Amino acid sequence: MDLLFLVAGLVLMVAGAEALVRGAARVAGALGIRALVIGLTVVAFGTSAPELAVSVKATLAGQPDIAVGNVVGSNIFNVLFILGLSALIVPLVVSAQLIRLDVPLMIGLSVLLYLMCRDGSVGRVDGALLVTGLVAYVVFLIRLARREPDPDAAAELPPPGGSMLRNVLLIPGGLVLLVLGSRWFVDGAVGIALWMGVSEVVVGLTIVAAGTSMPEVVTSIIAALRGERDIAVGNVVGSNIFNIMGVLGIAALVAPDGVGVARSIIAFDLPVMIAVAVACLPIFFTGGMIGRWKGAMLFGYYCAYAGYLVLAASDHDAQDEFSAVMLYFVIPLTVVTLVAVSVREFRSRMA
Repeated sequence: MDLLFLVAGLVLMVAGAEALVRGAARVAGALGIRALVIGLTVVAFGTSAPELAVSVKATLAGQPDIAVGNVVGSNIFNVLFILGLSALIVPLVVSAQLIRLDVPLMIGLSVLLYLMCRDGSVGRVDGALLVTGLVAYVVFLIRLARREPDPDAAAELPPPGGSMLRNVLLIPGGLVLLVLGSRWFVDGAVGIALWMGVSEVVVGLTIVAAGTSMPEVVTSIIAALRGERDIAVGNVVGSNIFNIMGVLGIAALVAPDGVGVARSIIAFDLPVMIAVAVACLPIFFTGGMIGRWKGAMLFGYYCAYAGYLVLAASDHDAQDEFSAVMLYFVIPLTVVTLVAVSVREFRSRMA
């Protein structure tokens, strides 16, 4: 039965992502709106619906660690795993708007969230500030889309006789399939893992943590394969922005005393989330493309992060050695490589 849920969930997610990307691209073209804007808003916010549902439910149930951990973990997963895997399959072209506006905003929000959490909670005032910022961000994107229409929009116009209504309905229809499919997929995967003897702690840190991001995974991969690369990258960046301002903001508003934040998240996971966000800027800047080697690097870092979580949860003897290798060798080597590539790219542009 678990295997059936796993396969059925994957089928629903692929079908839902295909419908969502197709509908979003055609509606964007018909309205003369850049696909990136649709990816940053409709697609990104829609695929973040599972994170919103999980965090609000956890907050009301008195489980703040799940609410905050869901947002922080999903943001790390989105950049490292989803962008990394998508770029490994198809190199992704990065829009100049993402480099100038959206990625710096994601970095700023990550730092702001860290500052909000330093007192041990995200209060209602913090939540109101985040939600207000989300509304302002969406309004700004809509105005920007009207000022800068997509020059290639005509290529996405529905064919004669094609129904605009049908294309619009593909978006919510695809989202419903994505959410339902991700739920079945996670339930099936958890059941199989427990049957194989994998501990609940490891299952929670890996399968369940990644489960709420499965809509983003499938949507970005399908978008990349269909050539809608603005949607693929915009979906990830937009989801991260929505997770902080929308998911955590709404969760803080509905919580009577705000959302409590564990010291371990403040000490480790939030700094990792900030570092991942900051790493996007030089990666995106170098050539305006996320090539396969950058994708491999991002994907490798997620594997290392997940490995650390598993070792820490099981209190494995190799935890200290693993941390030392990452801290004193892998991370410095990556920083040096990115700086060198960025300097070379800057010099080539100035020449």
